[in-house]
Amino acid sequence: MKFEESIKICFSKYADFKGRAIRSEYWWFALFTFLVSIALGMFSEVASGLFSLATLLPSLAVGARRLHDTNRSGWWQLIGLVPVIGWIVLIYWFAQEGHGQNRFDVDGEI
Repeated sequence: MKFEESIKICFSKYADFKGRAIRSEYWWFALFTFLVSIALGMFSEVASGLFSLATLLPSLAVGARRLHDTNRSGWWQLIGLVPVIGWIVLIYWFAQEGHGQNRFDVDGEI
């Protein structure tokens, strides 16, 4: 998946927490939000904050879909609230390859 395609998909699924997101979709969108936030922060902290607030929901949604691809519940994102260890665990899970068919497939939804 290409950079532009992943951004389009993430914004079109703005608050869609169902289904799965492949690794490249998640990481391209994370890179996009990081770079835009840094660039806006150079000019205005308020603009950077507003952008971060506007992309919070799609970031959580793509994170949940990414965890679904690794056969984990999206609620595992809450482990990121645990200092240091939580972020390490999340990064490890986000970097893992997706599983084949699992309980979070759109076709076989529970």
